[in-house]
Amino acid sequence: MKIKINFTLFLISFFTSLWCFAWAESTKESTPILTTKSIRPVSDKAYNPFILESKSTAKLNKERTLIVCISDIHLGANDNYTECNKNRGALVKFLNQIRLSPNVKELVIAGDLLDEWFIPAAENTFKGKTQLDFVKSIALNNKTVIDAFNSIIKDGKIKVTYVPGNHDLLISSEDIQSILPGISEARDVNGLGAYSPDGHSEIIIEHGHRYNFFCAPDPISNKSIAAGSILPPGYFFTRIATTSVVERHPKAGSTMPPVTPNKLGESQTLAYIYWNIWNKLMTELPIKERFDEKIIQTNIDGFTSTYSINDIMPYQLSPGGFIEFSLYKGIQDTWDERQILNRVAVKIPVKEALIKADSASGTDDQAVVQYFANKNSDKRIVVFGHSHEARIIPSKNHKSQKTIYANSGTWIDKNKSPTMTFVVITTPKKNDSAEYVDLYYYSQSGRITKMDSQAL
Repeated sequence: MKIKINFTLFLISFFTSLWCFAWAESTKESTPILTTKSIRPVSDKAYNPFILESKSTAKLNKERTLIVCISDIHLGANDNYTECNKNRGALVKFLNQIRLSPNVKELVIAGDLLDEWFIPAAENTFKGKTQLDFVKSIALNNKTVIDAFNSIIKDGKIKVTYVPGNHDLLISSEDIQSILPGISEARDVNGLGAYSPDGHSEIIIEHGHRYNFFCAPDPISNKSIAAGSILPPGYFFTRIATTSVVERHPKAGSTMPPVTPNKLGESQTLAYIYWNIWNKLMTELPIKERFDEKIIQTNIDGFTSTYSINDIMPYQLSPGGFIEFSLYKGIQDTWDERQILNRVAVKIPVKEALIKADSASGTDDQAVVQYFANKNSDKRIVVFGHSHEARIIPSKNHKSQKTIYANSGTWIDKNKSPTMTFVVITTPKKNDSAEYVDLYYYSQSGRITKMDSQAL
């Protein structure tokens, strides 16, 4: 019997944006750099953004100038809990429409195409097999979607590029090529990538998890336990939270061990903030198992043990005492080093990274911090995914030039913001210097509605 996924858990895909934590009141958060209003369709008119007649894409004829960006599809291996199930048919229809378009030049998948995180804690992800086998099982479970992507790739008319996200950060190039042979890939550090379309260095597209404390690759914290692992703590949270959904948000199986603040220095203050995040999340997403019950099966990325929630969360032996860690020991002290390894251009202070880890605006702001306000950057259009909140936000760069940030949203079945969204960048056509960024919503019927538009 298939389990109906409750919308409450949209956040599991990302690990942001649902809660404003109580501890933030005592650690004042700075005003977001970017602001946005609620996204609403700019009109009720239906558009065909692939033979586009709207202002930003008028008179394209058959010139291929469109770069289509989608993200956060979250294809899973098991429909009992996968996040993209009901939307698969519409996604196939959308991809077939792109394939037949005379105007699309590139299709960019900005992360979280596959989902290796959204799996109940007690389930053995690979079932004794390999990651490659797991990836092939996702492809088999989503055959119509994978076939649609492969048709575009094989035609050779539209360049298709994959950029890693956090839910597929362990998926290797070999894995991707096994199901999408010939797809282009944009990778830099293990688990990360960023892509500038051919001939358009002013554009950068990445998933956005590079800048998130809980989702960015962490090759440091657990190297003595799982050599070579890059799994960040968001992975373990997602396994637990998926369990809460599958169990239909039961009464908690036990009481969470308390941790209290101490006066033992900045590192310990950060450790308490980190614990408080876990505390809030586990309160919102309880499971029926006890906190000391070994339920989280791993056998992934160097991990071999089965862990309890207590193993993941910081703990204290006595009230006001030193805050200890089992997994992710010292994570609050190595954020700067992680950022260097993950090629973060402009370092984010650790306290800010912790406080904004639950905020979609925290992701949005990094478009400005890392690119528009960065004097070493020439980017004027930035596209992220990750937050599942589709939007376009104009701003200005360090040269006072107009810039555009867009988030491509998601294709999961249930989301607090519109789902089945995508971004279209119209690059300058002959005799026209204008460049446009449009945000669209795709309906189950195939109707396409423009949500927002900006131009450079």
